[in-house]
Amino acid sequence: MSLTLPDTGIRVPYADLLAFTTRVFHDRGVPAARAETAATALLHGDLHGLGSHGLANLRPLYLPLFDTGRCDPAAEPEVVRDTGPAAVVDAGTALGLWAATEAVELAADKAREHGVGLVSVRGGTHFGCAGHHAAVAAARGMIGVVASNCGGQRIARPPGGAVAMLGTNPLSVAAPALPDRPFVLDMSTTVVPTGRIRAAARAGEAIPGGWLADEQGRPVTDPAAFDRGEAHLRWLGGDPETGAYKGFGLALAVELLAAALSGAALGPAPAALEGDGGPHGTDDDIGYLVLAIAPETLRPGGGFAAITGTVFGTLLDCPPAAGADVVRYPGWLEAERAAAHRRSGVPLARDVHEDLVATGLPR
Repeated sequence: MSLTLPDTGIRVPYADLLAFTTRVFHDRGVPAARAETAATALLHGDLHGLGSHGLANLRPLYLPLFDTGRCDPAAEPEVVRDTGPAAVVDAGTALGLWAATEAVELAADKAREHGVGLVSVRGGTHFGCAGHHAAVAAARGMIGVVASNCGGQRIARPPGGAVAMLGTNPLSVAAPALPDRPFVLDMSTTVVPTGRIRAAARAGEAIPGGWLADEQGRPVTDPAAFDRGEAHLRWLGGDPETGAYKGFGLALAVELLAAALSGAALGPAPAALEGDGGPHGTDDDIGYLVLAIAPETLRPGGGFAAITGTVFGTLLDCPPAAGADVVRYPGWLEAERAAAHRRSGVPLARDVHEDLVATGLPR
């Protein structure tokens, strides 16, 4: 279920936002090319209509990483093991916004040679929209899979549990689909990520009843209740009786693939038992799983592009149910928004715009 926030009428040209954000990261010590890569990743959220994962996080999330020393602006990720098609990389607390993209590019290079490329990353920091990084592989004609745990930060409780033990543990799969409309599935394993909750709180909007629950399991529609410690996130599937173990199970799968495999910090570690029921720990030493699959390498003679054209074209031809809009696949509407925002400017919430102006964005 989506949440439509009010249009403030504030729009800024994408090129201006990219130049500004690149400069902010470069001023913090990130090399110029990587600063632009990071800015592109962060702006993916705003450009595609996913503002909860965009510039709203620049001042409260990313800049404090530099200011507190939790992120090394000059970090140079180290490949600590390379088997050919697979590698383990220690990111060395590099800014995840660029480090995750570089991991995808490394995986794609391996896939071009071997058919598949797997890069397991430890020592990472928050990387923004998982879908942005997975789409880097899709832009190269590949299938991209990106997953991340939340390092040592615990936000969500196991079904029936009283203590938070896992993060939102995002997962993304991207692939070429129809022209300029890639398939991009980008999801948290909780019903929504915390950024969606906080975006609603900043806008003063109520949220759907299935996103948060109180200590008795009753729905909470006040998004500010989350940061007040009066409500906790729910898993995809809702209650155990309606499938919460699916979201919880996916979160555990991400934990295994992204963190246990790479050697990153774990959510369900003994320290998790010290929690009081609310979020605790920090999102340091995050683990990423990055997988690229080169279809034309695995299928001599090609044909994959024609197959995906059939799959996604057929979906678009599905007649809508009574009262419903046309059928679309994940990534379509986001690509539509991105194209519109490149033409008319990127919409920003008023508080986000004021934050950026305070950071140096010209009015």
